[in-house]
Amino acid sequence: MFTGIIEEIGIVKEIKKSVKSSKIKIEADKILENINLGDSISTNGVCLTASSIAENHFEADVMAETLRRSNLGKLKTGSKVNLERALCIEKRLGGHIVSGHIDGTGEIISFIKEDNAIWVSIKTSKELLKYIVEKGSIAIDGISLTVAYVDDYTFKVSIIPHTKNETTLLNKNIKDTVNIECDMIGKYVEKLLGLNKKSIKNNLNEDFLKNNGFI
Repeated sequence: MFTGIIEEIGIVKEIKKSVKSSKIKIEADKILENINLGDSISTNGVCLTASSIAENHFEADVMAETLRRSNLGKLKTGSKVNLERALCIEKRLGGHIVSGHIDGTGEIISFIKEDNAIWVSIKTSKELLKYIVEKGSIAIDGISLTVAYVDDYTFKVSIIPHTKNETTLLNKNIKDTVNIECDMIGKYVEKLLGLNKKSIKNNLNEDFLKNNGFI
C-alpha cells in the first residue's frame, strides 16, 4: 500500500523488452534507503517489485497485464517517473490509501493557470469516470490528488506549487497518457450492490436505501 505522496523523481536508465513483458531499470537515490529485494515501489502509480537493487538504481519486471493497463509501456530511456516506497505504518498518512493497482489511463487535454495553481483536465473512459466523484481522492501517476470537477467525459485536478516541484505531472504535454487509480471504496460498493441485482432489479430508489440501512 502507498499514500500517493511522491518521495522522488526517478529516471529510466534501461528497458529490456520481451514479447509481452519488459524489465525496467530506474535510477534513484532516496527511495533506495531501507529497501530490500522483493519490496514494493510505486512507479508512476504502479506497484512494482524490486528484483535487483544497486547503489543508484533498482530493477523491476513489468508483466503484460501491467503494460496493458498503464503507461509504463510508453516509457523510454531518460523518461522521468514518480517514485514512492510502500507505506510505513508509523508515519503520517498524508495522502490517501493507494494500492498501486492501476484501473486504467487517461489523456491530458489542457493545462490552465489560476493564480498559484494549475488546473489539469484529463479525459478518460466512462468505465473509470463512474468511480470518480467531486472532492473525492484519486491517484494520477501515483500522485494523491483531490478531484475538483467531473463531468461525463473528463475530470479536473488543481495542482499547487509543491506538487508541481515534487512530481512529473506538469512536465507532461497535452495528449500525454497518465495512470489512474480510483478510490477503491466505490468499487467495493458497486460489487456489493451487484450481488443483489436480481432482487433490486437495478432500481436504486428510496425504499431500497431504507431497507438496506443507508437512510
